[in-house]
Amino acid sequence: MTKKVGVGRAHSKIILIGEHAVVYGYPALALPLTNIEVTCRILPSDHAWILYEEDTLSMAVFASLEFLGVQEAYIRCEIESMVPEKRGMGSSAAVSIAAIRAVFDYYEQGLDRETLETLANRAEMIAHMNPSGLDAKTCLSDHAIKFIKNVGFSEFETNLGAYLLIADTGIYGNTREAIQKVKQLGMTALPYLHQLGKLTTEVEEALKVKDLERIGIAMSEAHLSLKNLGVSCPEADRLVATAQENGALGAKMSGGGLGGCIIALVASKEKAVSLADLLREKGAVNTWIESL
Repeated sequence: MTKKVGVGRAHSKIILIGEHAVVYGYPALALPLTNIEVTCRILPSDHAWILYEEDTLSMAVFASLEFLGVQEAYIRCEIESMVPEKRGMGSSAAVSIAAIRAVFDYYEQGLDRETLETLANRAEMIAHMNPSGLDAKTCLSDHAIKFIKNVGFSEFETNLGAYLLIADTGIYGNTREAIQKVKQLGMTALPYLHQLGKLTTEVEEALKVKDLERIGIAMSEAHLSLKNLGVSCPEADRLVATAQENGALGAKMSGGGLGGCIIALVASKEKAVSLADLLREKGAVNTWIESL
């Protein structure tokens, strides 16, 4: 039996702190962006669905059909996304999760969390070759996630009563190229990676006692380390500086870098709204505000 329409949804994510250092065994903290969503609809089609593209959407549908043992699927997909691609917001993971949920919904099959995560990571292999699993884990969770390579994941609470402003530079990020840049620095990169690891631990401790000022300072210091590693870009630097000079408690680039988004910690909703307007004036192509 199938439904007329199968529907699946997933939210996006953002790295709060720890990007790049996480590759070298330091912790990273990621936040779910529960209001920034992807919706996938599976509908009947006159033509059998075929795996014609090596992208996460196709792979997610393929992996789901394979798991369900469906040989010929007369279906098509529609995606509605609030999540921009290649901006460090977990777009491919969110699309994968939404698509898997939609396929299972269409075929009226139960889907447990473990199966969903396994299939999402399988689809993510296509987009990222060797994904850490952090994107899928955070896009599946309503809680913030701490990740340490080869150690695993743990959830933690935020409840800061503050706001995170996300601003899109409008430039595609390039995680692979950025990771390669850091690798090529060799020993020169080590002090900056160590500093990022130290700052991530500081933020983790500050979150426990809701010390907004310390979190903000650590975010801004982390941006300097990432800039010194060569993974920021002029557009991100300009937006970060604008946020820092106009009432943000702290600001930094987020994700792989060489484009993508910046994030700013702001104490009130009103301040976040006015700062979002200013960042758009200064070149941000889009902004989002999430409560922390």
